[in-house]
Parts: sequence; structure tokens; C-alpha cells
Amino acid sequence: MSNDHPGSLTPEEALQMLEEHPQAVLVDIREDHEWLVGHAVEARHLGKGILERDLESRFPDKETELILYCGGGFRSALAADNLQQMGYTNVLSMDGGWRAWTEAGLPIEGLQRAGGPEPSAHGPA
Repeated sequence: MSNDHPGSLTPEEALQMLEEHPQAVLVDIREDHEWLVGHAVEARHLGKGILERDLESRFPDKETELILYCGGGFRSALAADNLQQMGYTNVLSMDGGWRAWTEAGLPIEGLQRAGGPEPSAHGPA
């Protein structure tokens, strides 16, 4: 990973990293309502609005391997850059975010069923 910009990885690479590095942490930075609809199995939730404020208390070791994801990959890439500026040295952003994770058929939990349609703003489809 470059010191200038955090790296990125595909959802499949993220899952492999989590399996090979049990200390790595998958962090969902989406909003609370997005998290409740569904999220990657074993992900921890720290919404983008509180990420920088709460990260140091949740993960005080700046060398913790963190894989961030959001809905489509944009917010997590920005957040990964911010965390690197805060001194975190092992931060990655998952390309394609939640959308790519579900499209790949990777394990999820929450209200959304695997392979099901995206829920509307009024609740699950």
C-alpha cells in the first residue's frame, strides 16, 4: 500500500484478507439506516459521520488492518484517506462497496435477503 493514497481491494480480496488475517476488521461506514437493511457478515459499523471521532477509541492500535466499505466505494475511499492522515497505516477501501459485495453473492446479514431486490426507501421490497 502506498503512503500517498490508501489502497483498495475487491470484495473477494477483502473476504480473503479477512479469512487469512483474523485480526483484520471490516468496517461499514454507511449510515445507520443502510446498515440496518443489510451488511457484510462480521462487519463492524461506524458511520461516516462518527468514524473519525470514534475510531481511536474502538481501534487504538494505529496498525490495525482496516477494510472500509460504503454503498458504492466513494465514501470509503475518502474515509480511508482521512484515516491514513490520522496515522492509521493499514487502511484499505473496498471497491464497489456494499453493492459489489452483494452482487458477488458474499455473506450478508440484516433485513435484505441475498440475491433479493434492493429495498425501497419505504422498507424491504
